[in-house]
Amino acid sequence: MSEKVKSGSRNIAIVGPYLSGKTSLLESLLFVTGAIFRKGNIKEGTTLGDSAKEAHERHMGVEISTASTEYNDIRFTFVDCPGSVEFAQEAYNALIGVDAAIIVCEPINERVLTLAPLFKFLDDWEIPHMLFVNKMDRANIHVLETLHSLKSVSSRPLVAHQYPIMQGQQLIGFIDLVTEEAYHYHQGAPAVHIPFPEELKQEEQMARVEMLEALADFDDHLLEELLEDIEPPQQEILKDLKMELGADLVVPVFFGVAEKDYGVRPLLEALLREAPEPETTAQRRLEKQTGNQPLAQVLKTFYTPQGGKLSLVRVWQGQLTDGMTLNGVRPGGLYRLMGQQTQSVNKVSAGEIVALSRMEGINTGDTLQQETQPELPKAKQLEPVYALAITPEKRNDEVKLSSAINRLLEEDPSLGWEQHGDTHEVILWGQGEIHLQVTLDRLRNKYNLPMTTHLPQVPYKETIRNSIDSVHGRYKHQSGGHGQFGDVYLDIQPLSRGEGFNFNETIIGGVVPKQYIPGVEMGVRDFLSHGPLGFPVVDVAVTLTNGSYHSVDSSEQAFKLAARLAMQEGLPQGSPALLEPIVTVEVNTPNEFTSKVMQLLSGRRGQILGYEGIHDWQGWDNITAYLPQAEMQNFIVELRSQTLGVGSFHWKFDHLQEVPDKVAGRILTNSEEAITNGNGKNRKK
Repeated sequence: MSEKVKSGSRNIAIVGPYLSGKTSLLESLLFVTGAIFRKGNIKEGTTLGDSAKEAHERHMGVEISTASTEYNDIRFTFVDCPGSVEFAQEAYNALIGVDAAIIVCEPINERVLTLAPLFKFLDDWEIPHMLFVNKMDRANIHVLETLHSLKSVSSRPLVAHQYPIMQGQQLIGFIDLVTEEAYHYHQGAPAVHIPFPEELKQEEQMARVEMLEALADFDDHLLEELLEDIEPPQQEILKDLKMELGADLVVPVFFGVAEKDYGVRPLLEALLREAPEPETTAQRRLEKQTGNQPLAQVLKTFYTPQGGKLSLVRVWQGQLTDGMTLNGVRPGGLYRLMGQQTQSVNKVSAGEIVALSRMEGINTGDTLQQETQPELPKAKQLEPVYALAITPEKRNDEVKLSSAINRLLEEDPSLGWEQHGDTHEVILWGQGEIHLQVTLDRLRNKYNLPMTTHLPQVPYKETIRNSIDSVHGRYKHQSGGHGQFGDVYLDIQPLSRGEGFNFNETIIGGVVPKQYIPGVEMGVRDFLSHGPLGFPVVDVAVTLTNGSYHSVDSSEQAFKLAARLAMQEGLPQGSPALLEPIVTVEVNTPNEFTSKVMQLLSGRRGQILGYEGIHDWQGWDNITAYLPQAEMQNFIVELRSQTLGVGSFHWKFDHLQEVPDKVAGRILTNSEEAITNGNGKNRKK
């Protein structure tokens, strides 16, 4: 398939919080460049982005979507990323493959903090980014106040590229701070040049001086011009904007209303002039240049009903051609994506983002190559923070579940699943309640696997507080022919927390023959899987001290059953105690919410261990605490509620701890009710 050779390309991610208008901006960018002839509507589900059924039902993005367009002989590939924090992994995986990002936000001071994790990721990876303040027709604060608030969440200086012209609360035009020319917006058409509004001269000058001073921090020549009151040439300003944006030193700011196409054309022009070329991005990202050998990286994995597996890749180096082999796998095809539509191509060059089909065994983040080269860095995989236990509605579907979930994990690496060894539940892990509901919808819609769900059982354990000596267990059974006889005496002692289980024997004189002692240990271990309170028993030592046998009727099985009887008799006498898993949790939060988060932890029976500022994230604290695992099941939901959605945590199991009597009583009552109602059968297996 022959194509007109383009003089360049740009790969631009569109990112921002939920409801900021990212999908509307993508529609507008495609519309004003002629890639589409009619803009879609989010409520009607007709947009090119957010086209999955799960996205339509929620009116929100749940995975990335890509679309290409051409503007002034440059091919732009836009990657629209979901805004919900629960789908942040999607955005992070895609961002490492773009040349620049557009952060879309609303002019609402109270929501500015929701941008902080995104700014942090972009700056950590040194990804150039611009800011598009959308929905300016709803702005209820002054533009300078908006900029001041936004600066609080960016470690890079924000540089206003234009000054908006407002009429009341309506955006009607802008002043270009580089050229100092004014323009008036007209819906459905390019902005029209108008005389400079003199009433805005003072405010415009303040914004322009601030822009120039920010650029001068990185350009000594520009600084000298400003100190000598020399007006810098426009080309010098544009050159500085391009260089400093490309080096992720400044963040240019634009204003607009995407639904009306206001501000979209100036944004496109800035991307054309100032966004770094793919070659520049590759030089920054690749630590070692390896000639012109093909080198690509997987940004996203899709499983589509029509084409099967698609791997969205950024080509960093060389060319990809139809039929070539990468990582030992030959792709089934090479495609450009336009939403869910595919366009077959024969070859693509470095700097493009395309899809490869049927790349079996290839995962998101993988480096694709023909010759062995260093692996490209991947975005950090987010740890799961919310779980549901799942069971297929139809029992026959259990055999299909593993394969379907593994495919979902290929598409979304921020998911996880396990079959818990203690509770025997299949547990699905993710980034929040909505994230898991979307995953369950995909299981139903894509794989015809409807699920029933409930919160996972807490893997409680139990132990004993007191020692029990010389517990007797005798098993005697006669049924004609050889009978069964085993006779044991056991000492049972509690161990320190975390020591597990010890088995010893002090048999003298062969009263229990050595060949039967393993059977005693098996019987003890078998009973410990389900103690007197109904949970696995830990931190006990059992010693076989005495017993007797029958020369004909004794067997290993008989001694196993005798040991079970002894344990059944003895453990209830040791003052059983319920143990719960305690995890170490590290919470990251803006310091204005630190006290609230500490109250949240304390209110969930947490023990605060301390907190300190995060050294590379100004204004954020890290709080460390012990927290019962039982109190974590909805912790992420409340944490996000308390922190405008930006609080996060990491956790790991630390130790087992005795449950307070009042709490233990409630747990045991609920456990008995579950067994009575037939819901506890899995735990008793």
